[in-house]
Order: sequence, then structure tokens, then C-alpha cells
Amino acid sequence: MRVQTLPKSRYPGVSLRQLERGDQAAWYAYLRIPEVIQHTSWNLSGEHDLAPMFDGIESTVATSIRRLAIVDDTDNRLIGTIGFHSISVINRVAEIAYDLAPSHWGKGIASAMCATVTEWSFAGLGLVRVQATALDTNVRSVRVLERSGFQYEGLLRSYRMVRGVPGNFRLYARLAGDSIK
Repeated sequence: MRVQTLPKSRYPGVSLRQLERGDQAAWYAYLRIPEVIQHTSWNLSGEHDLAPMFDGIESTVATSIRRLAIVDDTDNRLIGTIGFHSISVINRVAEIAYDLAPSHWGKGIASAMCATVTEWSFAGLGLVRVQATALDTNVRSVRVLERSGFQYEGLLRSYRMVRGVPGNFRLYARLAGDSIK
């Protein structure tokens, strides 16, 4: 589902905008790098595997995905994505997911965008809970979540298939009333 009112980035030089089909090649360009997907459940064989994501973005169903582009303000170039891939309208809960091009790792961008989008979802979408799962080997993602005010809730054993093998995932959540420590 397309986002009507975008969250405002608080990270200098980086903005959020609607993810568009024209971003598909740039998105795949960094998702095809083994180090980017090594500790995730992405299973892409080609750029065409991203097409269903755009179908979800263009859907008008309330539970469809919402995914935003993280862009460099100097050239509006895609450097990452962030959004919700699972949404329960009735429970006012969503699961956040994000990725970032390796050229922008280690700068605090992912943490800033995660905190921004999470806070926006409470105020703008009326969510009461945002949760996230990180493969138990994904140390970088765990740091992003912790810096964004998410709390560890437990280990989900064999929770998702990771390129044909069941993977253990850590569950994190942030509630509307939680503050970032």
C-alpha cells in the first residue's frame, strides 16, 4: 500500500520517499551482494524476484506491505529500503524490515530510519506495536533494533526458511509507549 504522508528523516542528507518500480534495479544491485543477504531470509535469484514487493506496494488492501525508499538527498539515489511486510490492522501491529547498501553501513542511517519509521507508525498509522525479527546470526540488525528502542522478547526456533534451511530468529518489539534508552 502506498504511504500517503511520509515520515520526516532526522538523519542529515538522507530522506524517505515512496519506493517505486523504477528503484527495482538499484535495489537488486545491492541485494545481490552476498554480504548483504547473508544474515537475512532474502532468497533472490534475480531482479524479477522483487516484482511481488511492488505489487504489494501498489495494492489498496489495508494489510498489504508498505515499503519506503531510503535515499541520498544529493541525487535522490536509493541507498536502502524500510517498511512493514506484515500488518495486522485489527491488532494494530506490524513487522518492520529494512536493508541498506553496504556503502552506507556503520553510519547510523539504519538505526535513525528504523526509529523514525517506528515513531511515525505510532503517530501516523495508529499502531500500538512494531515488531522485528532478526536471524540469530545478524548482529548488525540486532544493534539497529536495540539503538531504535526495540526490546528483545525471545528466540523463535526454526521460524523462517533461510534459503531452504530453517533459521532461528530473535524477536524484538517496541510499543507505542516505549521510549528509546
